[in-house]
Order: sequence, then C-alpha cells, then structure tokens
Amino acid sequence: MKCSKFIITGVVQGVGFRYHTKQIATKLGLCGYAKNLPDRSVEVVVHGFDGSVLEMASWLKRGPAMAKVENVVEKVIDQKSYTGFEIF
Repeated sequence: MKCSKFIITGVVQGVGFRYHTKQIATKLGLCGYAKNLPDRSVEVVVHGFDGSVLEMASWLKRGPAMAKVENVVEKVIDQKSYTGFEIF
C-alpha cells in the first residue's frame, strides 16, 4: 500500500479536474481527496495499492480533456486512513 500527495499545476481549476479525479480514483479503488489550492493548483492525495497509485499518477499528468497540465509533483507521505474519495 502507498499514500502519495500530488500537486498539479497548469490550467487545472474550473475544468472539472477534481470531479474527474474522483471518478478515476473510485475506478482504481483509491481513497483520499482532491482540493483546489489558492495558487490555482490542485492537491490530490491518494491511498491504495502501489499499481493503482501509479496509474493515478499517470492520469494526473494528462488530466481531463479541458485541462492543460504543466507539472505534477509527487511526494510519498505517511499512510493515512481515508474512507472513499472526497472533493474539497
């Protein structure tokens, strides 16, 4: 199991990024959250099987169709218990 925090920059707010992230996370069996940050980036934390976190990381680099992802920074963090996937 792995827990990672991602900071995604680019055109990632106002394009359904968090909504689509939740759909992908649910499909992959990941728990965690997605939230907009004041600097117009998005923070995503996911917890689950290593392979699923890797698939999420790959998807975050593309994002939904309307997004223009410029950069994704991943940091492995201490595992936390999440129930489902939340949008903040």
